[in-house]
Amino acid sequence: MVDLETLKKKYQPVLDYGQKRGVSWKNVHIENNKLLIRGAAPTEAVKNEVWIKIKDVAPLYEDLTADITIDSSLKAPETLYTVVAGDSLSKIAKRYYGDASQYVKIFEANKDQLETPDLIKPGQTLRIPD
Repeated sequence: MVDLETLKKKYQPVLDYGQKRGVSWKNVHIENNKLLIRGAAPTEAVKNEVWIKIKDVAPLYEDLTADITIDSSLKAPETLYTVVAGDSLSKIAKRYYGDASQYVKIFEANKDQLETPDLIKPGQTLRIPD
C-alpha cells in the first residue's frame, strides 16, 4: 500500500519549488498507487523547471503522476541564473525553455551586460525571461 505522507515528503522539494516559482497546486493525493500532483504554472519555462526538480528527486518518477498545465494569468517571479563553467546561452535556454535555439531571448534580456551571445563568464548573473 502506498503511503501519502511518505510520498509527499519525498516530493516536498518539488512542491515547495513550484510554489516559490508561482505554481498553483490544485491536487496532491494518491491515485492509482502513485502520488498525483496537479497544478498550473505561470509559464512553460516554470513548468520545465518543475519537471527538472521532479527528475532530480526521482529520475524515473515511477511513483508520481504530474499534471502541470500553463495558466498565463499566474505571476511568476523573475528568474535569475548564475553562469557556471561550461555554460553557454544555448545550454541555459535548453534548461529553462526546453529549446536551445531560444538563447536569443536570454541574450536580449541581458544586452546591458553581454556584448555577444557567446561571451558569458562564470559568476555572471543573467535574467531569464519568461
